[in-house]
Amino acid sequence: MLSTNKLRAIYAKIQKQLFYMIPEKWEKICLYASIIEQVNNLQTGEMFFYYYPTGLLKKNPINVYEIPNKFNIEEKEYMKLVEKLYAIISELREAFKESKEEKMWTNLTITIENLKFNVEYSYEDLIGSKYTSYDRHIIWKCKYLDLPLERLSKKDRKMLEEYYIEEKLSNPKTKNYIEGIYKKGVHNITQYNNEYIKEDNNRKEKQNIRPKKQKIDKYEEYKRKQEEKKQKEEIHIEIKMEEEKKNQILNY
Repeated sequence: MLSTNKLRAIYAKIQKQLFYMIPEKWEKICLYASIIEQVNNLQTGEMFFYYYPTGLLKKNPINVYEIPNKFNIEEKEYMKLVEKLYAIISELREAFKESKEEKMWTNLTITIENLKFNVEYSYEDLIGSKYTSYDRHIIWKCKYLDLPLERLSKKDRKMLEEYYIEEKLSNPKTKNYIEGIYKKGVHNITQYNNEYIKEDNNRKEKQNIRPKKQKIDKYEEYKRKQEEKKQKEEIHIEIKMEEEKKNQILNY
């Protein structure tokens, strides 16, 4: 049986990774991921997610793959975060697989909104489906992001109509899981980078601090040297006197 604690721990990892990857305040996150078992245990799949920024003037969802360019983030490094997120979702599927009691899902949709974390598991036959990856992306965006039909081409609208008819007739099964969101504070990538840069700059500033040399007046420098010379002569005289006393005692 799949442990609830293990499941919730993986959900928390997914949420923390998502929160970290979004560089600004948001109101809603929608994610789609699929994992298909091929021959010889080879897995294929895809993932995409969108978020709605906070604010009255920002109502269009932002595609995750637009983030590096939009926020001046190194694309190569950001894609590593995307891969890590997909790896966590693969970990979630492995947990289902190991339980041997749960029905294996082929794709899922995660939505985070109003402090609620919702996972919708789907059991579609993606290998035998007549719909392409592109088709499924369009279907998903219309269903979860309310993509306006007028933005679609005639071909895509026709495909969508066919899908809705088939969906109504087949009544595909899904399973939902809902819980509160992960509440502990998580930095996003921009905050982390800014703090790292700030700390690095502070560290460099500390390393570069050197005691300032005080400017000495030439006359004061001359007086100091004369004083040092006088002290050396006095020490020399004292040593000589000590030696003479020793010799007198020995001669006596």
